[in-house]
Amino acid sequence: MSERLLCEGRVVIVTGAGRGLGRAHALAYAAEGARLVVNDLGVGLDGVPAADSPARRVAEEIRAAGGEAVAHGGDIATAEGAASLVRAALDTYGRLDTLVNNAGFLRDRMLVNLDEDDWDAVMRVHLKGHFLPLRQAAAHWRAEAKAGRAPDARVVNTSSGAGLLGSVGQGNYSAAKAGIVALTLVAAAEMERHGVQVNAIAPAARTRMTERTFADTMAAPGSGFDAMDPGNVSPLVVWLGSAASAGVTGRVFETEGGRITVMEGWRPGPSIDKGARWTPAEAGETARELLTRAETPGAVYGAR
Repeated sequence: MSERLLCEGRVVIVTGAGRGLGRAHALAYAAEGARLVVNDLGVGLDGVPAADSPARRVAEEIRAAGGEAVAHGGDIATAEGAASLVRAALDTYGRLDTLVNNAGFLRDRMLVNLDEDDWDAVMRVHLKGHFLPLRQAAAHWRAEAKAGRAPDARVVNTSSGAGLLGSVGQGNYSAAKAGIVALTLVAAAEMERHGVQVNAIAPAARTRMTERTFADTMAAPGSGFDAMDPGNVSPLVVWLGSAASAGVTGRVFETEGGRITVMEGWRPGPSIDKGARWTPAEAGETARELLTRAETPGAVYGAR
């Protein structure tokens, strides 16, 4: 008897799946028996639409290997694009089990040079591009639960080390990725009673975005284990999107090469309660005292 595949029978949406991490995730899900909706708008690094259709190419690659996949080229940072994405899964396969939010691009600038348009564009694709598909999928799953068809659904969001620690020259990207972590925590708390688990990853891998920004650390080795291959991230994403991850929700995992780390976010550290209002001088003295007892924060990415 053959071993059952981890995602056999599940229907999975992956956004930004035309290249890089998203493509690796889609292929890994297909290898574990999932049926895919491969979303990609087909834009350049700066978010400007390109002429080709990477989503179609990945869907064809999956089908050529014996899997099931359809391409979706809509803009998931619009309400209609997000709605059509979920409809594509339901119309094609009759169900939706897992949503992997991965789409994004960069417009890096130091803060003093960061235009409002560059801020808005990155926020729109990363943060709004997570929120709108999540809202559409969550509404479907809530309706299923209320109709007595309790889902066993999963959402995997994509944050970044930049969102957890900050990254010099990436104020817009870091803020958007930090927002994705907060969105993940809220969605996990709200949707658990409807049979939906929501987690996030903070991956490090070689993609179009990172191989230019962090060229030295992202270069492929001449031989041996390629720690920055985006395919290294996908096994955890597949597991989080499967029924095997039962009971895991509201968590953030950092993953790079062969390493997986459970991230532990903001939590109360040293504290002093005066029981009355501080003067500014007292508050400053107390803050300095508390800082001597506190852990040193992690280094900001790109800091010198």
